[in-house]
Amino acid sequence: MSMQSINPVNGAVVKTYKEDAEDVVAKKIEQAQAAWTPWRNSIFKERAVLLQNTAKALRKRQQELAELMALEMGKPLKAGLDEIEKCAAVCDYYAENGEKYLKEELIATEANRSYVTYKPLGVVLAVMPWNFPFWQAFRFLAPGLMAGNCALLKHASNVTGCALAIEEVLLAAGFPKYVFQTLVIGSKAVQKVIENPVVKAVTLTGSTQAGMQVAQQAASLLKKSVLELGGSDPYLVLEDANLDYAAGVCVESRLINNGQSCIAAKRFILVESIADEFIKLFKEKMSAKKTGDPFDKTTQLGPMSRKDLRDELHQQVLDNIAAGAECILGGEIPDFPGEHAFYTPTILTGIKKGMPAYTDEIFGPVALIFRAKNTEDAIRIANDSPFGLGAAVFTRDEVKGEQIASQQLQAGSCFVNSQVKSDPRLPFGGIKESGYGRELGIFGIREFVNIKTVYVR
Repeated sequence: MSMQSINPVNGAVVKTYKEDAEDVVAKKIEQAQAAWTPWRNSIFKERAVLLQNTAKALRKRQQELAELMALEMGKPLKAGLDEIEKCAAVCDYYAENGEKYLKEELIATEANRSYVTYKPLGVVLAVMPWNFPFWQAFRFLAPGLMAGNCALLKHASNVTGCALAIEEVLLAAGFPKYVFQTLVIGSKAVQKVIENPVVKAVTLTGSTQAGMQVAQQAASLLKKSVLELGGSDPYLVLEDANLDYAAGVCVESRLINNGQSCIAAKRFILVESIADEFIKLFKEKMSAKKTGDPFDKTTQLGPMSRKDLRDELHQQVLDNIAAGAECILGGEIPDFPGEHAFYTPTILTGIKKGMPAYTDEIFGPVALIFRAKNTEDAIRIANDSPFGLGAAVFTRDEVKGEQIASQQLQAGSCFVNSQVKSDPRLPFGGIKESGYGRELGIFGIREFVNIKTVYVR
């Protein structure tokens, strides 16, 4: 069997890859286990040097890797360059902080000595999506490898080239062979990998449905899992907000990665008194974004990653219009040559309970406008969602905004007067149908370790 990378700009096949046969996958898992014994016995300073080497290797190949993302999934070149830099930064971060985060902690008891130590679990499987082909892999790999685990990556089929490039980068940086390996497999082969006794845990970034399936498989074998799933992030704009600033941030967040990000702004909840003025500004800024070839440095919005996903998004738009939503911008497939996956920036207003968009995740350059009677009503609408990944609130009253973010919004990351984003220094993850567990920060490196008590009498 084979899988293909297809250029979403024109539908041309970039490359065809042979899928790993079952015996090849079994061999790779066996090699990972063999590599883990010496790797877990390595010292933190050795691992830190390799992560620093990885950061250098990523920066050296930055342009090439950004172009690969543009080719395989349509990411604009500037965004791709930024993504590789972020990957390098997370490697530097855990090289600097990993040993400190996993340092033995003395606990005073009646024992002569008692303490907590953090030890690697072993071989961990990562199932990753296509929208941030390098970042989502490295935000697991950097802490996971620093902790002394070995890693297997099952990447999305349409970014197989990116997956193999990650393996090349790590080997070039000096990581021992088989400490990290790419599995060139489809989603149907994942269950057997999870079932292999060598694999001790699994992390997945993807849809809620995929997360539920993987969680059930892992739980049935009592294996640890971390899930970062879908999101329908609300951005609340209150009556005292700086509307021009808020509209600019909201547009940037809605269109980040061509609208295909779990933590992109998706629901814009406006207090009624400022709704009309905000919508006017928002529409102007959304309309001004340049759509085009991701290799063009002036392009701000590239194609979606696949034509079938673009078509599904367009059907979602049509279904919501049929349910009573009003389309005030876009809502069309643009006239570009070839079998492209472009979609026009789109704004739907009048979203109400009972419409599909009220609860569904819209994964593409489509903004949903909600009107709220007041601040309390805006908070209610924001929380009335099956998702809980990120949220933001815009207000000139910083104290009020912080209170709403910290106490009232139900999400894993809540920002005030800023776009929701991941940061190596801060824990990242969701609640409700957006998943569980945390990546990044001190919490991320402690997800896949044995938090072991040692008691000496």
